[in-house]
Amino acid sequence: MTTDTHDGPDPEEAGGGQRVLALLDKAIDLQTPLVRRNIARARQRKPEATPAEVLRSLERMYVSALSGTGAAVGATAAAPGVGTGVALAMSAGETLSSLELSALFALSVAEVHGVPIAEVERRRTIVMGVMLGGSGSTTIGKVAGRTGQHWGRQVVAKVPVETLRQINKVLGPNFIVKYGTKQGIIVLGRVAPFGIGAVIGGGANAALATLAVRAARRAFGPAPTSWPGMAGGTASTAEDEQG
Repeated sequence: MTTDTHDGPDPEEAGGGQRVLALLDKAIDLQTPLVRRNIARARQRKPEATPAEVLRSLERMYVSALSGTGAAVGATAAAPGVGTGVALAMSAGETLSSLELSALFALSVAEVHGVPIAEVERRRTIVMGVMLGGSGSTTIGKVAGRTGQHWGRQVVAKVPVETLRQINKVLGPNFIVKYGTKQGIIVLGRVAPFGIGAVIGGGANAALATLAVRAARRAFGPAPTSWPGMAGGTASTAEDEQG
C-alpha cells in the first residue's frame, strides 16, 4: 500500500477545530493498513461470502464495536472513586477510538466496492462524507459538479485528486461543526452519575453508527455482484448492469 506524506495540521499547534481534523487524519492513517484485515475478519466464518454478505457483517461489527466503546466509558465513569476529570479524559481518548472505528468502517466499505483508497484525499472524502451523512453527499455533489446517486462510486472513484482536495476543504469545517458538537454532547452524557452514562454513551454511539451505516449504503449503492480485484478498479453492481 502506498504511503502519503501527512500534510494535516499539527495537533499541538492547531486550534480547537483543526485538532478535530488532525484527529481524523490520525485515525485514517492508523486504520488504512487494517482495511483488508478487517474485510478478512468479516469473511472469517464464511470465506465464500458474497460482497453483500460481507458488507452486512462489516455493518454489524461497526455498530457493535462503537456502541461498546461508548458504554464502557460511561460505565467506568460511574464507578466509585472516578472523578469527572478522569471520566472526561477517558472520553477524550474514546473520541479517537470512535474516529478510528468509523474510518475503518468507511474505508472497508469502499474497498469492498472496489473504490480506490490509495490517495489520502480520497480517504478523507470517503470518511468525512460517510460521517456527515446527507449534508456530506450534497456538498460532494455540488463541489464536484455532478448529480446522481452513489457519490462514493461516481465521484470519489472517478474525479481528479485536485477536485477531491477542493471537496475536502468544504467538508472539513462542516465536519468540525457537526461531529464536534455531537461529540461534546455525548461526552457530557457519558460522565452522568449512577450508570446513566453507560446507557447514554452506548445509545448515542449506536445512533451515530447507524447513521453512518445508512450514509455508506447511500454513498456506494448496491453491493458488487462479484469481488473486485484488490488492486484494480471498481467492480460492477447489479444496478450498473441494469443501466
